[in-house]
Amino acid sequence: MATEFQPVRTEKQQETLAKLAEEIWIEYWPALIGEDQTRYMVDRFQSLAAIRRDMAALHHAYEYWFVIDPDLAGKPTDRHPWGPIVGYTGGYSEPETNRFFISKIYLLGSARGRGHARRAIEHYDELSRQRGHRALYLTVNKGNALGIRAYEGTGFKAIEAVVNDIGQGFVMDDYIMEKPVTTR
Repeated sequence: MATEFQPVRTEKQQETLAKLAEEIWIEYWPALIGEDQTRYMVDRFQSLAAIRRDMAALHHAYEYWFVIDPDLAGKPTDRHPWGPIVGYTGGYSEPETNRFFISKIYLLGSARGRGHARRAIEHYDELSRQRGHRALYLTVNKGNALGIRAYEGTGFKAIEAVVNDIGQGFVMDDYIMEKPVTTR
């Protein structure tokens, strides 16, 4: 199965991304971090305002892509309400560390376990190789066994454990994981 990555550029695409993000987060995260923190994080980091803020940043401007499953091309259905869009991913180049920060790889429940996350890592690996980065890195919630297993399976290793206060009494309790960019 092929996975494609469609850049998010237009205001309409940003609006679609924010709706998709909310759906994915509300479905997946309450079991791990609770409903209150999930809602707070959607508003603070996944909302339309947050997406636009992050994409417009002068330093570390985010790039976003829709994760596309071409096998689902055509009109949305009850099983696939987003049509071929099965998730989204985003991050930014970090010249001061010569790495690419993968901030987001989020998939609809129906798309998990189908290789899309692995292909997103491959997408970033190729992008980073073209840009001359030495490594990819990301953060993953310590309780997200599915994510940790997926990242380890693509060559990431935990290099640090961090707890970051994100306001309103909430913290992000994460591992920082890193993977060298593949050389050809």
